Amino acid sequence: MNKSTTISGRCIWVTGASSGLGKALTQQLAEAGNFVIASARSQKDLAELAAQYPGKIKIFPIDVSRTLDLAAATHELSEITDYLDLVICSAGICEYEDNLQFNPNMYERALDVNFLGVVRILNISLPLLKRSKMRPHFAAVSSLSTCVGFPRAEAYGASKAALNYFMQSLRADFSKVAIDFSLIRPGFITTNLVKHNDFPMPFIMTPELASQRIIKQLEARHFFIDFPRRLSWPLHLWGFFFGAWCKWVAPKLTRIHQW
Repeated sequence: MNKSTTISGRCIWVTGASSGLGKALTQQLAEAGNFVIASARSQKDLAELAAQYPGKIKIFPIDVSRTLDLAAATHELSEITDYLDLVICSAGICEYEDNLQFNPNMYERALDVNFLGVVRILNISLPLLKRSKMRPHFAAVSSLSTCVGFPRAEAYGASKAALNYFMQSLRADFSKVAIDFSLIRPGFITTNLVKHNDFPMPFIMTPELASQRIIKQLEARHFFIDFPRRLSWPLHLWGFFFGAWCKWVAPKLTRIHQW
């Protein structure tokens, strides 16, 4: 755990907490002296995680997809706590567009979890964030892939791009209100989402290291949390010169040569 981390003594809700980045965030925040409400679909995995931190982690098994009963989840969360200081939405899925079939079901799944899942969590958590005794904070995990259009990433990238716009609009709408927002856009992290990737993943990092960087930036209340810089800066630059990207880089990445 990064000793410079000062997020402590807070009530924090983390989704996607059973594995990968969400799990690392939950562990490090619990170790720092926070009370963490951990959510994911797998009650078994959550229970094993909570057993490692008695009294510091409370499990709250939910699926952020359309199957979520908002009224029931709101009631169950209120039974756990009457306020929240920080919410981190890290649940997500990734599917690739192979052979340009454009199956709407895949796009619906990506948008349902990666974008609408965050909307649902905000809907549930906002009343509790209002009751925080400090300035509350709402954060969501997006991706650096939204900087520029990647081949095969139409569904995943579009869902994360929608999340980007949503979080920026939230920050604008709440600009006169005492609440902070953070849009977390990491590069490649060694999680279940990327374990089947069959392409190079430059500057890939562990969930533990990524979590340390995120927590440090959350404590500083930064809105954009982009890392690693050696990947984010070139991608932002390519996004600005998108024509050059399509001419020189995309042809080397795409697997589509005819239709």
